[in-house]
Amino acid sequence: MTGALEAVRARRSWSKVTDAAPSHPELLTLVSAAGRVADHSSLRPWRLIELRGTDRERLGRAINKATGETGASSKPLRAPLLIAVVASYRKSSKVPRWEQEAVASGVAHVLSLLLDEAGWGVIWRTGDYTRSKAVARAHGLGKDEELLGWLYVGGKPPRARLGRRRGVDARHHVSRMPKDKPAKGSV
Repeated sequence: MTGALEAVRARRSWSKVTDAAPSHPELLTLVSAAGRVADHSSLRPWRLIELRGTDRERLGRAINKATGETGASSKPLRAPLLIAVVASYRKSSKVPRWEQEAVASGVAHVLSLLLDEAGWGVIWRTGDYTRSKAVARAHGLGKDEELLGWLYVGGKPPRARLGRRRGVDARHHVSRMPKDKPAKGSV
């Protein structure tokens, strides 16, 4: 089997990580590769925002503002590196908005696989506040942008329980196109 197949089969979400994180140059290398996802018209309708250190505290305040709470949420402090995934929509007569969002999601997913294979623990987190005005403002999003969530990245803890996810029974998810049925009233 190929390395890509094994990487996908080994992938899991890491809800708890250590304080270690990939360096900025290491992240750039992986983002460069992740950016090769299928992208109709090569619009590159995505961008990523790297949050480290006090950026995470600022996000925590924005989350609490969005949810009507005071202070700062501790959620962004669960990992040393957060990567905000942003769909950055482009004007196009050929590529609809949903397809551009799919490209941004594809970049995030491939990046999570690459980070995992490089030895980093990753989980993609979202929440009701993901598309709130307070959180969008904290990220400096433009009017044609939407936040799709964050990749929380850190070191894989030693002795982590490595329960493998059960594989998907593809037979339940793959079918053939239905045969043509005669129109009502025709012979």
